[in-house]
Formats: sequence, structure tokens, C-alpha cells
Amino acid sequence: MVYRAERAMSSATATVAVNRPTMQDVALRAGVSRALVSLVMNKSPRVSDQKRRAVLRAAAELGYRPNLPARQLARRRTHTIGVLVDNLRNPFFGEVVDGIEAEAADNDYSVLILNGRREAQREIEAVETFLQAGVEAIALVGTRFSADELDRLRVTTPCVVVAGGASYSVSTVGTDDRLGAELAVQHLAALGHSRISHLDGGRSATAEQRSRGYRSGMKLAGLEQFIDVRGGGDQEADAAEAIDELLAVSDPPTAIFAFNDLLAAGALNRLDEAGVPVPSAMSLVGFDNTFISALRHLSLTTINQPTLAMGRLAATTLLAQVSDGSRELQRHTLQPEIVVRSTTCPPRTGPLTRTR
Repeated sequence: MVYRAERAMSSATATVAVNRPTMQDVALRAGVSRALVSLVMNKSPRVSDQKRRAVLRAAAELGYRPNLPARQLARRRTHTIGVLVDNLRNPFFGEVVDGIEAEAADNDYSVLILNGRREAQREIEAVETFLQAGVEAIALVGTRFSADELDRLRVTTPCVVVAGGASYSVSTVGTDDRLGAELAVQHLAALGHSRISHLDGGRSATAEQRSRGYRSGMKLAGLEQFIDVRGGGDQEADAAEAIDELLAVSDPPTAIFAFNDLLAAGALNRLDEAGVPVPSAMSLVGFDNTFISALRHLSLTTINQPTLAMGRLAATTLLAQVSDGSRELQRHTLQPEIVVRSTTCPPRTGPLTRTR
């Protein structure tokens, strides 16, 4: 079960139904004790099949639903994982959350999701909301938390960072971002490209490692003299200015490696607006292999991250910490792969030409 929470609710959506059937109502309808109804609702084996059917039939007739918060309070357990997502507009994060939710559900845990909206202060507030709600563990997906803030959090609550920096003092799950960037450069270099520019990820948690991978990939390919890093970001709109800058130079590059698929999609759109055909005049590689990269009108060459596996591994790590009370540091680094589609080909042989 997934709860998607917002910071504020209108009075209309916060309305609570009145005259909600109680466990005592079910007991009266079924002709049994309230204690026996409680045993049935908690799936106790100490109830006969006949009485179990009678209780469940009465509950269905009355529209009774167990009061989950009250049950959790009584048990001093919530069986809930808090998941803080940096930006729900990015499909990469949604795909990771799908993996977390699937693993949590397999272990009878619920997931409470809050969106940090790319704001550090909002992330701090979201974690406080999680703690007040009594979540048993927290997954920080693409976090903007500082190392000091994570140090304080890990003392009180099991937590794991997904798709963040590897230097944190908490357990992490991620992809080898540096290797992924090297694979992108390696692919383009193998096609014959030498002038390969990189649109970086700005303040994103994984931007530094991917930028380093681009630089090391260029050096490994013997293309150190062509290293060119342009300011980018992690959203579609962030690509426009960088693409305009690249097209304004006297001899633009023949290929671009973008920080992620969203940035690559923005670059593809801007190149189309400028009349620069992809890939014949400009090859383009993204990163993440989100579902948008496989859409036919994008068909983007990109670096794959195993998002579902990352999410499941994050949940497994958290549940192990909850189970044994351990805060042992774990580093899980999954391997990236190049996925070749329609946005890369050998470089143009002459100057950049435009179709309009």
C-alpha cells in the first residue's frame, strides 16, 4: 500500500466519515465477543472457521474497516517506510520508488512518500513529518541532505540514500555513475566522435561523479584536448541555454552527453527548434534509461540504471536494519550499461548544417 502525502490538506479532503462501524458493532452483528472480532481481524489461528466466516460476513455487511493507526499505536509498530523523493517529475525517481514499494509490500510494509521538490529545506521538513508519523525507516532518493544532517538522522532512524553521494555515513544504493559516463564517451568515441561536449547536472547529487566519468572517459579515449563541460541541470528546460551556447561557437561539437534523460530530451527539443538534425548533425546520449528514452519519437541512446533493482535493494537494506537494529554501513553499487537507440551515429564530415 502506498500513501502519497502532501503537506497540507483542504478541509474537504480532510473530512472524516462519521458513524464509522466499530469492532463492537461487528461483534453484536455476528453474535460474538469483541475480543473474538479482534482475533479475526488480526488473523489469529485460534478461531474456528465458522466463527471467522460469521465475523467477516458481519464486517462486510456493516462496511467495517480496521482502524490502522490505532492498531499500529497499540503494537508500537507502524510497518511503514518513509520515502523522500527529490523530484517526482523525474521518472527515474518514480521507477526507483516502484521497486521500494514492491519489496515493502512483499514484507507487509506500507510506504509513505513525500516530494522534496528539489528544495533542501523542504526535505528537512519532510523527514520531520516522517518521524512524527512514526515510520520505522527512511529512504532518501536523490537527497540534498548534507553529510552532517544525515549523521544526525542515522542515530535515531534506519536510513538509506539511493542515487546520492557515496561519501555519506549512511548506507547507500546506487549505480557506478562514473563508469556510466565513461561508457557514454566510449560509445561515442567508438563511432568516431572526438569533439564531445557534456551538459552537467548542476546541483544534482550524482552530477559530480558523472562529470568526472566524462572527463576520465575523454582521457582514456585520448581526447583530453576536447574536454568541454557546459552548465546544464536535471530538467528539460535546463538544456536550452547550453545548446544555444554550443551552436553559437564557430565549429560546434559533433556529439553531446547529457547528465540525464530529461536534460537530453530538452537538448533534443532545442536542437530540433534550431534545425539541427539528430543524429546526422549531432549525436546525443542521455543517462538513466527511463521509460521516456524508449518512446519512439525520442528513441534515445542512454545509460541504463536498474531502477527497480535499486529500489528493492534499498528496501531490503532498510528492513534488515529494522529487523536486527544494526546501523552497519552498506555500500551497494550496481553496474550501468549502454542502451543504443536512434540518437547516435558516426560524426558529420563537414561543418554543421541546419535544415531551417
